[in-house]
Amino acid sequence: MILTAAAFITKILSAIYRVPFQNIVGDVGFYIYQQIYPIYGIALALSTYGFPVIISRLIAQNEVDQDVKKMKEMIQTAFLFLAAVGIALFIVFYFGSSSLAKVMGDSKLTPLIKIISISFLLLPFLSVFRGYFQGIGNMFPTAVSQVIEQIVRVATILLFSTVLIRSGKSLYITGGGAMFGSLTGGISAILVLFTFVWVKRNTDIFSLRSKPFHIHWSWGKMLLFQGASICISGMLLILLQMVDSLSLYSTLIKHGIAELEAKQIKGIYDRGQPLVQLGTVVATSLSLTLVPLVTSAYKKGDGEAVKAKVTIAWKISIVVGLAATVGLMMLLEPVNTMLFENSDGTAVLRIFSLSILFTSMILTLLGILQGLGYSYAPTKYILLGIVVKYVGNVIFASAFGTRGAAFATVFALSVIVVLLVLKMKSIFGQSFASPVFYVKTGISVLLMMAVLRLWLWAASPLQSLFESERVFSVLLSFGGVLIGGAVYVYVIIRRSILAEEELLLLPLGSKLLSIQTRKKR
Repeated sequence: MILTAAAFITKILSAIYRVPFQNIVGDVGFYIYQQIYPIYGIALALSTYGFPVIISRLIAQNEVDQDVKKMKEMIQTAFLFLAAVGIALFIVFYFGSSSLAKVMGDSKLTPLIKIISISFLLLPFLSVFRGYFQGIGNMFPTAVSQVIEQIVRVATILLFSTVLIRSGKSLYITGGGAMFGSLTGGISAILVLFTFVWVKRNTDIFSLRSKPFHIHWSWGKMLLFQGASICISGMLLILLQMVDSLSLYSTLIKHGIAELEAKQIKGIYDRGQPLVQLGTVVATSLSLTLVPLVTSAYKKGDGEAVKAKVTIAWKISIVVGLAATVGLMMLLEPVNTMLFENSDGTAVLRIFSLSILFTSMILTLLGILQGLGYSYAPTKYILLGIVVKYVGNVIFASAFGTRGAAFATVFALSVIVVLLVLKMKSIFGQSFASPVFYVKTGISVLLMMAVLRLWLWAASPLQSLFESERVFSVLLSFGGVLIGGAVYVYVIIRRSILAEEELLLLPLGSKLLSIQTRKKR
């Protein structure tokens, strides 16, 4: 729960800061930032969701927290292996920055790639500290470090971009300043973690000079292979963005679009990233709180409890993910204007918004499978999905531009969903929701759509009362969320689409349950 809360806060911050940042630097500046962001996303996933998990697992499985000698050997092995990984990735991105920028189609990105490559040097410190605390059962230091890292990073990005733009610096220099936030955030997280180590009087454990000095190659191999597997699962959206960074802008240029216009088009397309992050954060947070319960029931050999928890997680991911997807698609024009100053790219972003539903389902199923001990199968599916995305970009982006790229993303995610569902069926031999559930949920969404369409039509005459279209779009967006959400929740309760146990897992679940109980009476 502590790590889930930290992840929720960091995901919200990660999505929200992009809005004022885009308002400061514009679509071209946003394009510059988003081209490089996936590289930072890889470094973040490695130091947050991948290697610390494996380090903590090794510490717990080998009970090294009860043996100081073993603990030192574990820390030394993990640090040296991850230092090698971090240095290797730094060399690849730093010295390959020029080549990578050329592949992206924009050589001016070279200095920004060099800046972001430095963040890989922080990998061993962040991963080992976090893995150690998680391994001994203390999640608080990891959670605090994640939140502080994101706060400092976001503050650096917004401060530097504001100062640099006002001083007349170029958008590429401003982008470099924004990338510097990855370093300030990472260093802040290391200082926080070291403070916890110092307070706990555990500094000797982390000393590479302390004896004995012994490297366990079996631990190192497990760290690399299992850590990479978990990292890939945690990098799904990042890897999809990386495919767009490597291919979309260069594809637009090849098809005769002028450089400035192509950058603006790509920047508008990138508006979809924070929308998807915000749309999935609620569904995945609600669903993944069930993962420890699934794991616990599985280890106890309680098959029926496992199936019950998996069913709940699956149904919640669909109910919440579908509402977020359809609601955003209906309100996308005012939401686009409210957040990004105009409604450019609304048609493309509507296609992109379908990613919310599929991503919610995928992240839920990934969490469940990992909780059941399946790590490698989901990794294969994600890698296949990335290949599908790349091929889709080659085919559809070449023909339809950013619409084609958005469709390629949705199609790749749908392929991953199908593969994960088939895997779940092979494990449990059954579906986790009846056809009646899907029909009732579909009817609820259709009613919400009708109400939102009516809201947009009825509110349109009020535009003349507002000074600007952007201010009016705030009314349309928030009014639509409240009205559409209320209708959807009411129908969900009225039709008993979620059982009592499932309702209690939602925000204000006890109140929703009391309403459903009164309706039955």
